Amino acid sequence: MKVVRIGDPVLRQKAVRVEQFGEALKQTLDEMVVLMKKKSGVGLAAPQIGIPERFFVVQVPGEQPIAFVNPEIIETSLETVDFTEGCLSVPGVWGDVSRPASVRIQAVNADGKMFRLDADGYLARIIQHEFDHLNGVLFVDRLKERELSKIRKKLEKWEPSRK
Repeated sequence: MKVVRIGDPVLRQKAVRVEQFGEALKQTLDEMVVLMKKKSGVGLAAPQIGIPERFFVVQVPGEQPIAFVNPEIIETSLETVDFTEGCLSVPGVWGDVSRPASVRIQAVNADGKMFRLDADGYLARIIQHEFDHLNGVLFVDRLKERELSKIRKKLEKWEPSRK
């Protein structure tokens, strides 16, 4: 298992719902947590490992990892917060992204059981970042023009269609 990088078409696809729950999915989620930690990340979505399906894992430092399968963000706060983000699939690039300060998400766990989670702060940000991956959106797509202009040449090299 490895992290795919910007320019790989799977990162721009809308991921499909997971239909098969079982040991293979659980093993993939476990391996994603290991890879995420190895790469010093706080989240990893299936498209980032080349799987165009709707699941991701997150882990706030000091907390247990959480797996989200077929997630839906069902509510966001009106308040937004700017914060510097990076991405394992866009190495060496950082930029300020504005996102809702809190979210309510509904998903299924690795065992196929539905759950809801209210998240704010760093966890809310990580969830939204990973959720974007499921829709073919990278954090660089959310950068303001001022931030984007600093990295435009690098992005055009990775994704020539950006020109």
